[in-house]
Amino acid sequence: MLDNFLERHRNLLAKFEARANEMEAALTPHVRFTPQQRQLVGAYFMHEYSFEAAALFNPSIVAHPDQSGAPEGGRRFILSLRAVGEGHISSLTFRSGCVAADGSVSVDPAARLAAIPTVQRRFLGPEGHTVELMFDSDEDLSERVIFPVTEFQSNGIEDARFVEFDDDGKRTFYATYTAYSGRAIRSELLETQDFRSFRLSPLTGAASGNKGMGLFPRRFGGQYAMIARHDNENLHLLYSHDLYHWAGGTAILKPRFPWEFVQIGNCGAPIELDEGWLLLTHGVGPVRRYAIGAVLLDKADPSKVLARTAEPLIRPEPAHREGYVPNVVYTCGGMRHDGRIILPYAVSDTFSTVSTIEITALLRLMQG
Repeated sequence: MLDNFLERHRNLLAKFEARANEMEAALTPHVRFTPQQRQLVGAYFMHEYSFEAAALFNPSIVAHPDQSGAPEGGRRFILSLRAVGEGHISSLTFRSGCVAADGSVSVDPAARLAAIPTVQRRFLGPEGHTVELMFDSDEDLSERVIFPVTEFQSNGIEDARFVEFDDDGKRTFYATYTAYSGRAIRSELLETQDFRSFRLSPLTGAASGNKGMGLFPRRFGGQYAMIARHDNENLHLLYSHDLYHWAGGTAILKPRFPWEFVQIGNCGAPIELDEGWLLLTHGVGPVRRYAIGAVLLDKADPSKVLARTAEPLIRPEPAHREGYVPNVVYTCGGMRHDGRIILPYAVSDTFSTVSTIEITALLRLMQG
């Protein structure tokens, strides 16, 4: 058994022992096992899961908290992706990379192994379990997989929208994501400062019962701000003194153009520009065809829409329309680097790529 699996996993025997420990109550009434027998029993009650076997898509991007080694005039980044394996179960995985001064993008090779975190703490709140997770320090970023750890996440952690949040100089990375139980969905919040330790918490309030919430990267007058689509039709601007409770809000954006008539939604956290807040959007048109557009919101009052793209920035190309879900391009967030927007996006829910666009050129495409 070790000949078959030892090279495929880090600390394999310790994992077998941990699984046996979880089954202690079932084992001890029957017989006392030797340490080697316990490890073998643990192996009988485990299996491998290929978490990216079906699809790897819906990326989000933020600046890496560690900029050492970044190229001159460039920036290191972390890319989060939604991975799907057998049974359409979604998990959260990561890659690192660099954007160079000229805007070219490179993604670091992924590690050969994968790892799930240890559950450090789990406590029950009014809407469900909050969970604190920790990865080992010797595990590469690309090894780290956040797999469902609560009953409400049991069928997936979907479409994380990361944002680097500045709270009076304190930097925290937040991500809103969709938890899927197999029967119902809700929005939850992930938070981390180092991408090694994570806290996952359910959100409350009427606005948290749908997908696609996007958190602004700073407060407005002491309040948090969020873009949400809790009526399944319009994009709303919400304010809250409580980061974990969201309700009400003002509808600021409705479907307007043919490519977004079926549905409109946000594609990640708003990006702060000198000219206003850049909000990437997705639109669904005929035959459930997804495309990506953009909206410019007023910097002081984001409820005011200054301009929007009449045509999509990115749409499914004929050569790449087939896949796990056909006719879809989708992103969960871009990043500003100097005068460019770095925009990772997925194609047909099958693979992901990256585009860049000059901010000045993007603004010229918008109309009031």
